[in-house]
Amino acid sequence: MIEIDGSYGEGGGQILRMSIAFSSITNKPVKIFNIRANRPNPGLRNQHITAIETVAKICNAEVKGLKISSREIEFYPGEICGGQYEFDVGTAGSVTLVLQACIIPSIFAEKETKLILKGGTDVRWSPPWDYFRNVFLENLKKMGIEIEGKLHKRGYYPAGGGKIEISIKPCREIKPVYFDEKFEEIEGIVHISNLPLQIAERIKKSAEENISGKYPLNIRIEKNEAISPGAGIVLWSKPKIIGSDCLGEKGKPAEEIGKFAAKKILEEIDAGVDLDEKAVDQLLPFMAISGSKIKFKCLNLSMHASTEIFLLKKFIDIDTKIEKNKIIEVEIEGEKLI
Repeated sequence: MIEIDGSYGEGGGQILRMSIAFSSITNKPVKIFNIRANRPNPGLRNQHITAIETVAKICNAEVKGLKISSREIEFYPGEICGGQYEFDVGTAGSVTLVLQACIIPSIFAEKETKLILKGGTDVRWSPPWDYFRNVFLENLKKMGIEIEGKLHKRGYYPAGGGKIEISIKPCREIKPVYFDEKFEEIEGIVHISNLPLQIAERIKKSAEENISGKYPLNIRIEKNEAISPGAGIVLWSKPKIIGSDCLGEKGKPAEEIGKFAAKKILEEIDAGVDLDEKAVDQLLPFMAISGSKIKFKCLNLSMHASTEIFLLKKFIDIDTKIEKNKIIEVEIEGEKLI
């Protein structure tokens, strides 16, 4: 059994979610202790339990210690079967973070996996839905991984109540990705719920003013109804795909929200990166199990990315080379698991 100290790195939920995901595809049992030890409320919370329960269903796993506030679990994976499941994260727990753990085993399943998840779709410390759909899933598509996602209802802090539906097809081969496309245009969505529409218009105008003249630009406003009020913006480039986002907060001017997202994506584009910081975190596992040598450039390697490399080395043979200059160049080659 592989043992993982959950307090390693930033000591949050990511090391937990990725440990069970890697366990499921390598069929290696894992014990995780000191779960979320570096957090004010250590141990398992609702969204972590939902992620573990969902992965356990997908791969017929046995789990020990699965309860609120538990600081230690054991995960014994079985056969990956796929199927249809519905889970409620509860309140505003992030559905996109749960999906990060579910997608990895689902691409190994014999049949399609269909999930309905309820919870937070656009909340702090997690990829917002439009980033997940237009950056993460689109980059996976270039690697031959077919996933369709549909938003039924947005969920913001504190009540959540969002609902998404996702279909994950089995993948027979993960294609190498070469990042040889160019940045040609920028698209975006400003989402708003239960707030005056003029707030969204001000966010949109601010983003447009900060990008104006640099790239063709198409930002649309999406007005929704949700249990809790909320707003935010997500931008992404095409055909080379990187993204940026900013979530509205009480007291934060709408102009600052649009400006932040615009400045962030332009900073990445001007640096000539292949992946933005969030995309690196999310795509590293798929690169590692492709069996191909993949190279990419980025501005920052987050602690999440460093934690994933640490975890991957616990489960599979993996070589990484990282050169840090004005821009970070990463080369990764792991085992071909599919």
